[in-house]
Amino acid sequence: MTTQAKPPVVFYRNETIDGLTIAYREAGPADAPVVLLLHGFPTSSHMFRNLIPYLANRYRVIAPDYPGYGESDAPAIQDYHYSFEGFGNIVRTLLERLKVEQYAMYVMDYGAPVGWQLFLKNPEKLTALIVQNGNAYDEGLKAFWDPIKTYWADGAASSRDALRWLVKAETTIFQYTDGVDDTTRISPDNWVHDQRLLDRPGNEDVQMDVMYDYRKNVPLYPEVQRLFREYQPPTLITWGERDTIFPADGAHPYKRDLKDLEFHLFPTGHFALEDKGDEIMPLIGDFLDRKVGAKA
Repeated sequence: MTTQAKPPVVFYRNETIDGLTIAYREAGPADAPVVLLLHGFPTSSHMFRNLIPYLANRYRVIAPDYPGYGESDAPAIQDYHYSFEGFGNIVRTLLERLKVEQYAMYVMDYGAPVGWQLFLKNPEKLTALIVQNGNAYDEGLKAFWDPIKTYWADGAASSRDALRWLVKAETTIFQYTDGVDDTTRISPDNWVHDQRLLDRPGNEDVQMDVMYDYRKNVPLYPEVQRLFREYQPPTLITWGERDTIFPADGAHPYKRDLKDLEFHLFPTGHFALEDKGDEIMPLIGDFLDRKVGAKA
């Protein structure tokens, strides 16, 4: 009889930070190299439910939910200032509480600006970088962002209201299915899970506040790029090239600044890991094994 390795156990934990309950998933050996997974909009650590057990036999994997997402607290906008700087501070505090000194980092969508907050303050802690449809260059903000840029420019209630379609069910489904050849590969659990949380009372305005705060990330891009050039983290790009939100125009500029770069475009959309996980996860595992070194 063939002996198979036991599947790793994933723990669903919480930490109180700045008065908020912050949920996170954790798996893998406590003494293994750390891989930090930073989720996008409108999802949570749920997007990594397949990747975590894939990596956790040989890495310590940590995947937090930001405030307003997943199982973390989602206070009303009157009670909490939602910002990417705040998200970064919370993730940094979580890592400190978990005694994490260095980590590889997977960033996707909103996970990119959260990750850049960490990188800007402690670039020496980053052992490797995995980027999946996460922006760090002006070239990546194309036509989809035009109405969002209008809101950034004027902050008007009318411009804010014009973006509320972004949190509707049809948009959530679109994010998972646009650019996908065979949508039967995409679990409906994704949008059912995400939409239930988006539809919580007050969460629509949470998302509008976060969308408005995103404008503060763009001026940080030059410094992020400078640190790329200075620190040269080994980097793996696994990008869905048909993404309407973050098109491949935003993937290619990473080549300008990063020398140790492995670059892959996949014929799929925004949530590339959902469609092409069978191809992307082995690339991630191999990349980390070579660049970070797995626990034996």
